[in-house]
Amino acid sequence: MTIECFREDAYLKSCNAKVTELTELGGVVLDQTVFYPTGGGQPGDCGELRFDGNVLKIATTVYDKSSGELVHVPKANQTLPQVGQSVEAAIDWDKRYLHMRMHTALHLLCSAIPCGVTGGQIGADKSRLDFDIGEHTLDKEAITESLNQLVNQSEAVTFEWITDKQLDQNPELVRTMSVQPPRGAGKIRLIKVGDKTDIQPCGGTHVANTSEIGPIMVKKIENKGKRNRRVHIVFAE
Repeated sequence: MTIECFREDAYLKSCNAKVTELTELGGVVLDQTVFYPTGGGQPGDCGELRFDGNVLKIATTVYDKSSGELVHVPKANQTLPQVGQSVEAAIDWDKRYLHMRMHTALHLLCSAIPCGVTGGQIGADKSRLDFDIGEHTLDKEAITESLNQLVNQSEAVTFEWITDKQLDQNPELVRTMSVQPPRGAGKIRLIKVGDKTDIQPCGGTHVANTSEIGPIMVKKIENKGKRNRRVHIVFAE
């Protein structure tokens, strides 16, 4: 299986790799990569694979549902590398960094709204989370103020690995009500914001400090049912 370099260091912009497989649909599988695959509400990375003077434009990155392999999906009508060939895998860093800032901001949103999460989506310009609010009421201005206070606290964003058993013993760590973290791989990645701001299982990419997020604002709150509210956030600058 592909070594996922981004799990340990989200700031890696490129890496050297070898092609291990070309899929039937023309996707490229590497022995290691910095490309994040679509998952957890975060879009897959785009970028380039460079080899022998060629540049292969990658439109997105996904997991193959049948094999579980991480696949780099190229744009159409391009020259593909051969199996065994060495390549340089380089992500579109500007877009990735926006995703990192937004993804981390959603962790702060979880801290600001103490309710179960029923869905979400991350984008480069805007993102959202859906909450089962129960008896809570949500105020757009109050949440915006809380988010920016957390950003300005400049808290470290770190991660650690725990076992399936440890997660089962601490079920309160899971904030998502509809989707459980995948088990069976032997370890689960926890993202921690500060000492107590937020901690939950997450495989996505994040900034190292909340100050990198920049000013955030709640754009709108939608009513999606009796208990469900959809909270949209955007960069305020």
